Amino acid sequence: QVQLVESGGGSVQAGGSLRLSCVASGYTATSYCMGWFRQAPGKEREGVAGIDRIGVTKYADSVKGRFTISRDNAKNILFLQLNSLKPEDTGLYYCAATNGRLYPPTLVQIEYSFWGQGTQVTVSS
Repeated sequence: QVQLVESGGGSVQAGGSLRLSCVASGYTATSYCMGWFRQAPGKEREGVAGIDRIGVTKYADSVKGRFTISRDNAKNILFLQLNSLKPEDTGLYYCAATNGRLYPPTLVQIEYSFWGQGTQVTVSS
């Protein structure tokens, strides 16, 4: 059974930083495309960052230069470093894994088969 468990969310002031982690089990998720998504209150879930098998990354325009996606293949963990946070970054952040997609990275939700429960990020002004 594939499980993705996120952690690292919290409440910070604008300009602050957080590091999200996603531990995968039951599947070598980090061998394939993985990604981070977020959903703000009253809005649809959107793609934030993706990474493929060889480490190529893709970011939403709204987070380029501020967020960094990375992973530890040996430990099957996906990370998202969030810097220079803004109030509009507030939302529930989800980790997701594809079922065998190698590359390129994608932010298309239907490409993802496995999802975590999410970790809350709240940024105050």
